[in-house]
Amino acid sequence: MLPPLKLVKAGLRRTTETLAHELARPGDAAPAWNELEWQLASAAAAAHGVSPLLCHHSAWQNPAWRRFLESQRAHVECRHQRIAQLLRRIDAEARSAGVAMVALKGSALHAIGLYAPGERPMADVDLLVREEDLDLASKLLQALGYVESFAQWKHLTFKPAAGAPVMGLGEHRDTPINIELHTRIQERLPVSTVDITDRIYPRQPSPGLNPYPSNGALMSHLLLHAAGNLCGRSLRLIHLNDISLLATRMLASDWKALWSDGQSPWWALPPLRMVARYFPNAVPRGVLERIEPHCAPLLRALSRRHTLTQVSCSALWLSALPGIEWSRSMQEAGRCVKQRIKPTQEAKQERADMVRTQVWLQGQSWVTLKHGRRLLTWLTRPVPRMDTLYVVREALQHF
Repeated sequence: MLPPLKLVKAGLRRTTETLAHELARPGDAAPAWNELEWQLASAAAAAHGVSPLLCHHSAWQNPAWRRFLESQRAHVECRHQRIAQLLRRIDAEARSAGVAMVALKGSALHAIGLYAPGERPMADVDLLVREEDLDLASKLLQALGYVESFAQWKHLTFKPAAGAPVMGLGEHRDTPINIELHTRIQERLPVSTVDITDRIYPRQPSPGLNPYPSNGALMSHLLLHAAGNLCGRSLRLIHLNDISLLATRMLASDWKALWSDGQSPWWALPPLRMVARYFPNAVPRGVLERIEPHCAPLLRALSRRHTLTQVSCSALWLSALPGIEWSRSMQEAGRCVKQRIKPTQEAKQERADMVRTQVWLQGQSWVTLKHGRRLLTWLTRPVPRMDTLYVVREALQHF
């Protein structure tokens, strides 16, 4: 049985914001939380991917909390070793096959030393290949014991032929390592696509795993990924931490990569503002001032006051029209509303794949209702997020 949802909602907001400030500026005394709030703090830390970081960055001494953080760091470190081994195998096979790939996001952040093993969870391995190499790359992964799980507009997802997801709170060393194979680096914000592939793929790639062309290219990808998650109300604190850490290595010339294709990176303003709110001095003021005039007025205004809780799974209730404020015209806003009322066949298939493959959706009657029934429910009462309820239930059971 869950506590009253109003307590869960308030507790998630309070603990999420406290954790964000503690990660950015550690050293505060442990908060005077009750037992439920400590449980919700563990749920928030797991959902936001920061449990192992907090293990060393925070000195709070609640015994159950310390045991949870230390356990998470051990699981993440063990899993990191498995991922590193997998990346070495992929690199060797790709070199042999003459296929050039770019190891994306978490893999790249570890490769340049922003994180030590055990500090940052990685849900999966992301790889970028050229469109013409997609079939060869797919066969390469199959030869490594992977099978295609499902296809989305952003990527192909491969999973190990053997192994099953591990249910529980946070990271587990035995969770299978999925691989997402991309041919484009793009996000829909909310319905129009922003594509930055040309910034990410090296001009002269070599067979095997390649790094990003520059820190500026890596920053562009982190910001676009964060923008997509902001638009979908699924931002994580670890995303903000990634950007803040990389920003400390950025020179003025590195930031110019955001404009490398001649287009204004208007979409980078909300994630940069969010980073600046929680990690003061991480983002140069001049970068924000250069982007601000190109961001739509409504999004520019809302991004000034959004909190992490409001744009992440820490917000308990589902949003009826997530991301509509990212629309750049009335026509685009209308398309967003239309697709929410009448989903495309692609959206229906993506939902079916999620229900089939995501542990946190298993056995939830809400996700299998007809779209009309779900729409009517949204209009008549608040509906809690299934991913949030899953992690809250696991936290309550864990403790």
